[in-house]
Amino acid sequence: MTRTEGQPPLGLPLAAPSTLSLEQELALTDAWWRAANYLAVGMIYLQANPLLREPLRPEHIKNRLLGHWGSSPGQAFIWAHANRVIRHHDLDMIYLSGPGHGAPGVLAPTWLDGSYSAIYPDKSQDIEGMARFFKQFSFPGHIGSHCTPETPGSIHEGGELGYVLSHACGAVFDNPDLIALACVGDGEAETGPLATSWHINKFLNPIVDGTVLPVLHLNGYKISNPTLLARIPHEELAQLLRGYGWEPIFVEGSDPWPMHQAMASAMDAAIGRILAIRREARASGLAERPHWPMIVLRSPKGWTGPKAVGEKKLEDFWRSHQVPLAAPNKDLEELRLLEDWLKSYRPWELFDDNGTPIPELRQLSPVGDRRMGSNPHANGGLLRRPLQLPDLATHAVPVTAPGATEESNTYPLGLLLRDALARNANNLRVFGPDETASNRLHAIYEQTKKVWMAEFLPEDLNGSELSRDGRVVEMLSEHTLVGMMEGYLLTGRYGFFHTYEAFAHVISSMFNQHAKWLESCRLHAPWRAAIGPWTCLISSTVWRQDHNGFTHQDPGFIDLAGNKSGDVVRVYLPPDANTLLAVAEEALVETNVSNIIVSDKQKHLQYLTLEQARIHVEKGIGLWGWASNDDQGTQMDEPDVVMACAGDIPTKETLAAVEIIRREIPTLKIRVLNVVKLFALTR
Repeated sequence: MTRTEGQPPLGLPLAAPSTLSLEQELALTDAWWRAANYLAVGMIYLQANPLLREPLRPEHIKNRLLGHWGSSPGQAFIWAHANRVIRHHDLDMIYLSGPGHGAPGVLAPTWLDGSYSAIYPDKSQDIEGMARFFKQFSFPGHIGSHCTPETPGSIHEGGELGYVLSHACGAVFDNPDLIALACVGDGEAETGPLATSWHINKFLNPIVDGTVLPVLHLNGYKISNPTLLARIPHEELAQLLRGYGWEPIFVEGSDPWPMHQAMASAMDAAIGRILAIRREARASGLAERPHWPMIVLRSPKGWTGPKAVGEKKLEDFWRSHQVPLAAPNKDLEELRLLEDWLKSYRPWELFDDNGTPIPELRQLSPVGDRRMGSNPHANGGLLRRPLQLPDLATHAVPVTAPGATEESNTYPLGLLLRDALARNANNLRVFGPDETASNRLHAIYEQTKKVWMAEFLPEDLNGSELSRDGRVVEMLSEHTLVGMMEGYLLTGRYGFFHTYEAFAHVISSMFNQHAKWLESCRLHAPWRAAIGPWTCLISSTVWRQDHNGFTHQDPGFIDLAGNKSGDVVRVYLPPDANTLLAVAEEALVETNVSNIIVSDKQKHLQYLTLEQARIHVEKGIGLWGWASNDDQGTQMDEPDVVMACAGDIPTKETLAAVEIIRREIPTLKIRVLNVVKLFALTR
């Protein structure tokens, strides 16, 4: 029997991958991909008989079928070809799954390369481990349906869509050798955050940063609709991507063998271009914005799955998004289709008698930390170094008596951040939507500028604070900025985000998702090393908008934060500048938490010395004796009234109210409490 056009060579070459011809190597790549697809289907459907050693029966099928098949084969295809270029060039590469619901297409590769079994020994690379791997997928208390924190190699869950490029960008900031291979789903590409995040290439410096390699996966369909980018003319899509500053390489088709050839060529071209850009920039010392390559992969939704069931089209249609065959445990025709589908991957060629991937497939995976499922950047806490903070006393506001002086609460924080950036030259960045100066943090610019890889104009030299290698990232997209910061944190560094109070709501759901990530790490993935804190300074608060108005007034973000677990969330409401410094000293170094710090930028009365502020922050809540009058004898009396406050303006208004009450009712005993840590009230 001879090979027909469109099919890989029969049989698998037995030589090491480094000695193979391209055709032999692609035959192995196809076999690896078939193995990954087989595992993906098994995860969705099977609870027994994992290698079809007996005819498939209804009792082998899970009672409840959960998972997403549609994007899984395309993602496994990308992963298979990434393995090839990693081996060829010894690349440092991680994978981010934008359509993270296609987790079988990510989990299967991590099982094949041994990363999964290394963390979860009960999912061993044998028939017993495979059976558990299948049965426990999308099963309560076990393997999640997305690229969860429990997934080796994942820093991006991909449940809430839109952030894969911004997460990838943050991951490669200050990681000059890293490539973040970011799969962008074509449904995800319709979201506002993703559409904006194509602009990340205006912030990546080819000398000091790594590279994002996007793969736009056009499989054509969402849950029950076509996707926009898959339904516009080829040239229109190419012009759109070039307009964003990318150079697209198209890989299009459905026949696996020509697609392997095209994808290998595309990956070789993309990696070659990336390495050439790096070499040229680093040799010349000139950091200009290149047109980075990207790949557009147009392949069928549910690729290699059943073509149809009855009159209903499945492959290359939206019906393959989740579970193409809905009831094979009840419908004998669907059971037959499922068995044929599984056998189409020829698992007897791919796994030995023990259920272990054959040596030829194991050799195709990179080795050790070069495996994308084991890359330490995807468990960034392993690489995290302690943050070096300056001596706060240098920037403390002198306070001789409470309420005697005024100072902008955030200006000293800017001084602290300036010096922290000097001490942490490649593992701390500040992110903000065009508000660093507005929020009175402009002292930062004495140390570093705003990174800017777009065009410069002569007038930019007069106060614009732009630089090719700045460590402040400003863009008028809170989604993109927070995504960048999260990618930076998840790969072992530290970030600080600041925004106007009213517009913190723009990233409310991102805050939720990161808090859930941290909670899952704490409860279910203890193998993940601790990462730096997610920190957001909320300024320009509701109380003093000056030339802004009602649109800029909404203090509700802390309501959202207050609904979260105190194990992973902190809410700070410092009353003055020194307390804000003490808050920063604690918040910036605590790990595995999300910090919300609310502090106005305007000038305010100052109450506490730095030492008093540190004690106040340590306790979280304090009795302010100097503002109280319930201590009228040798010991504290029971107060008639307790006045409690939190935050700068509420504290000022509370103290003013106390003054009025004491003037009007001198005998009334008043106790003043100030809360700086909101969760201290839950103790």
